[in-house]
Amino acid sequence: MKVPLRVAWVALASITLLAWQAAADEPARQALAYAPAPLDNPLKGLVPYASNVFRDQFPHSMEFNYIPFSALVTGYGQFDWRALESLLNTAASRGRQTVFRVYLEFPGKTGVIPPFLIRDGLRVRKYINTNTQPLPPTEVETPDYNDANLRKVIKQFIAALGRKYDGDPRIGFITAGLLGTWGEWHDYPHDELFASKEVQAEVMDAYERAFKRTRVLVRYPAGDKCPQWAPNAARRFGYHDDSFAWATLDTNRKGDDWFFMALMKAAGPGALDKWKTEPIGGEIRPEAWGKVFDADPGGRQIQDFGECVRATHATWLMDTGMFRCNFPSPSSAERSRRAGEEVRRMGYEFHVPAVTISPVANEMLSVKIEVVNRGVAPFYYDWPVEFGLLGAGGSVIRKFESAASLTGLLPGATPRVWDERLSLYGLKPGAYKLAVRVPNPLPNGLPVRFANKTQDQDASGWLTLAPVAWRQEIFRFTYIVACLYWLREIDRDIQMPLR
Repeated sequence: MKVPLRVAWVALASITLLAWQAAADEPARQALAYAPAPLDNPLKGLVPYASNVFRDQFPHSMEFNYIPFSALVTGYGQFDWRALESLLNTAASRGRQTVFRVYLEFPGKTGVIPPFLIRDGLRVRKYINTNTQPLPPTEVETPDYNDANLRKVIKQFIAALGRKYDGDPRIGFITAGLLGTWGEWHDYPHDELFASKEVQAEVMDAYERAFKRTRVLVRYPAGDKCPQWAPNAARRFGYHDDSFAWATLDTNRKGDDWFFMALMKAAGPGALDKWKTEPIGGEIRPEAWGKVFDADPGGRQIQDFGECVRATHATWLMDTGMFRCNFPSPSSAERSRRAGEEVRRMGYEFHVPAVTISPVANEMLSVKIEVVNRGVAPFYYDWPVEFGLLGAGGSVIRKFESAASLTGLLPGATPRVWDERLSLYGLKPGAYKLAVRVPNPLPNGLPVRFANKTQDQDASGWLTLAPVAWRQEIFRFTYIVACLYWLREIDRDIQMPLR
């Protein structure tokens, strides 16, 4: 009788343990609720001028400014970076990245062209520029863009700029600039003064050689048959529409063929699909500042902001309307609310609809996170993704580097699954919360925050995913030891002679 009873007890303990093991090892998929992501998520949204003292009146993650060519270029192959460093460092001190543009002509400004080029024979045309609305016509100085020395210095400058700043975390985006009024690649109404296609191509070639990581944007989409601009649809540039919500949507009217989406369509599929790999930015047209977010913007030419965002897949836009001295005010509450709704739709908005966690096995935690993009554009930089275990008070107990990536995740695409195995070796037993974050390479920059209710719930910058109890392996070991001890005692009792 002794052997069958022992076998029965062992079988019972084994079945109990295996049943418990099977139930415990079942992966658990947990849904996570949506909540709107912050308006100041990095590298998207509205962008004030860095000099605007009212810039904090609307959420933002970037600042913009122009820099004159003469402030940076002092001679052939000689550069002074102080003006740019000041701009970048000042914005970075506020936790903001910078968008900037270097220009060679600007209505109302003098001394923009480096004097040494003029001394060496560069011709400069001065005239009253009438294309300055809503400001009055102003004198502008336009250089001869075909000048050999100017062309050489521009290429030297772009090469030096790339060597020093490509990949700099203080920089969000660069608009190519350098050519045309305001660096906008036109000299309207004097188009005859603008740079030739040959010069345009030289500038684009130089930028492509110099910048492999930092994204550069040019003003106008152009295909092979474009009469004014050198082809750029197949190049590694984004675009910026500086008459946004004014001359953005294609009207199919004669004379509106320079509107942004009309040019995109004329440039072909390479331009229309550009947003999938390169950013679209720009500036809200001054005549539409602020008013574009009203239920009734007024002004026949102001185009629907949301429709413009959906058509262009815009990620960021320079603006002054929401960063003015008379804003906010009691009458602007509705404008602010509508602006928030519209701006949130720009660029990316990442949501984690669910996480699947398997119980710890061999001191490894298996996690699968589903990520979707609810915005209109992808994220264009390969920022790192980190997982973490949070303890009491949101303290980060352990961080895990991940090979996961946000780049290339398009709106409407099937969820991207981040499949991770996290080692818990040496971790003190206890209750934790699993979290994920995408930190900003700028040391005090804003992290990418997810459109989830549990974003920042337990620790700033972290999306809380699920609780994790790290007791399981110890409990199993204790359970097995207890079973063996129990069986030994039972076996000992059975073998004792009856009295």
